[in-house]
Order: sequence, then structure tokens, then C-alpha cells
Amino acid sequence: MAIFELFSKRQKKIRGEVEDVYVYEDIPQSLRVQIIHIIRDTIGQDKYEDRARGAYEFIHKALCKEYGVFTLRQHARSDDNAIFDYFLNCDDYERCLDIIEITFRIINNYVDENYYNYKQYTTSSQEPEDAINELNSRFKECGVGYQFESGELIRVDSQYLHSESVKPVLHLLGSAKEYQGANDEFLSAHEHYRHKRYKECLNDCLKSFESLMKAIHEKHSWSYGQNDTAKKLINSCLANNLVPEYLQNQFSSVRILLESGIPTVRNKEGGHGQGAEISTVPEHLASYTLHLTATNLLFLANCEEKFS
Repeated sequence: MAIFELFSKRQKKIRGEVEDVYVYEDIPQSLRVQIIHIIRDTIGQDKYEDRARGAYEFIHKALCKEYGVFTLRQHARSDDNAIFDYFLNCDDYERCLDIIEITFRIINNYVDENYYNYKQYTTSSQEPEDAINELNSRFKECGVGYQFESGELIRVDSQYLHSESVKPVLHLLGSAKEYQGANDEFLSAHEHYRHKRYKECLNDCLKSFESLMKAIHEKHSWSYGQNDTAKKLINSCLANNLVPEYLQNQFSSVRILLESGIPTVRNKEGGHGQGAEISTVPEHLASYTLHLTATNLLFLANCEEKFS
């Protein structure tokens, strides 16, 4: 369903009352209601519809099992009623995000693959792709810093950085089978970041960076060792002219930038033993590393695309 530019919305924009700073630990009630509308428009109604009922039953059982309970809501009339009632009244923002993520995974996968049947036999009126686009638009509209990308909720710090680096690299890695390992590790870094596990975030950033370079080596049959460090892999990529020589000459700092970026941050802040003192990784450093990783992954993957 289209998002309408209502009179009240236009007036808020004119008055400058549009959210320009993201929040992460509050899911407004109006947004929760909008999300339920999207879900019902896409999956359909539980009552009288077997396919919709099966989807809601799966979501409800999965959540109950993970939370260690028998039901999300006692005496609920149906699975979707239990899910939505819990979602509307839940004080734990992370559990709200759990519900959004698992439900939109079902929409992105199961409903999308069977949409012809959903369209015929349920009250579904919205296509899965449109539902995901609307969800992401609603997040932006409410100033809530998450986007559903590649089957997961990704935390967004800057919409510009997300649209220019994170989103393109997720699309590029997700569409190439040989980059699946790098893609999984990059998504895992985002998951750690969302849950404030910043050391683990840095570790997975480096893993993703190294996995991409190893995948490129395997694709072109370049020799490398499974235990090679990022520095060795970078040097090998440059020695094999993955980055064109004219570009290396023009930007003599390419090697230094790659070598001193992700690996150095990770080794100093997230890797090795921390010694007697407990070290903490600040959020802004994890955010910087995530976006630096996205930029470097995109740069190397685009170089490989041109190299082929």
C-alpha cells in the first residue's frame, strides 16, 4: 500500500518537525500499529485462512520457544492475536525488534516464494517487496534507526552512509555465491553492533574483510594460506593487480589505508587478550569500523568486478 503524504505530514515538514536524529531503544506505538497493518496486508488474516494461520503459528511458536514460554498472551483468540497484542504492549524494545525481524523474514522468504497462492487464497493485498519497502520507509519516517536488509534488521547510524556503502555492499555480497562467507560475517558484525557487543563486532568486521579477499583469491586461483593475515592478503591482491596499477600510483595511500584501517582497529581494540585491565570498545569506534568495512568491501568487490 502506498504511503500517503497527508496534510498533517506536509505541515510538519514545513515547520521542520521531521525527525533528523535516530532513536534505537524506543519503538513508538504509532509505528507498531503501522507495522501490524503492513503485516496483515501482506500475510493476511489468521481467521478462516489456512496459509495465513500457518505463518502466524510458526512465528508464535518460534518466539515462544526462544523466550521459554508457552504463549505470548494467555487466552488469545488466535496466534496473530497473541503476537500483535504482545507486540503492542511489550516494554522491551529488543523483543519488539525480534517480532519485526522474524515476521519480515517470513514475508521475505516463505510469503514471497508462495505469493501466487497467498494472493489467491488469502486477504493479502500487498506484495512482499512492497511490504519491506514500506517498513523501511516507516522506520525513516519515525526516526527509528533500523532497516530490514538481506533478511535481517540492520542498525542505521547515518542514512547517507547506509545508502551509499552498507546497502550496496549487502546487495553485492548477497547476490554472489562466492561471497556468502563475507556476507554472513558482515551481517553478524551488524547483529553484534545492534546488541552492543562491540568487540565481537570488530572481530567479525575483520573476518568479513579477510573472507572477501580469500574468496577473490580462490576465484582467480591466486595462491594464499588459510592463515594469512589481512596484511598478506592485501599485499597479494595488489601484487595481482586487483587494484589497477594506475590507481595504485594515483592513490599511493590505498595500501596504507587498507592495512591501517580495519585490521589495526580490530587488533588494538577487539583482538588478542585484554590483560589485567578490562578494555571496552566505544560505540562510535564500532560504528566507524562497520562503515569502514563496508567501504573497503565495496571497493575491493568493485575492483574485482572490473578485473573480471
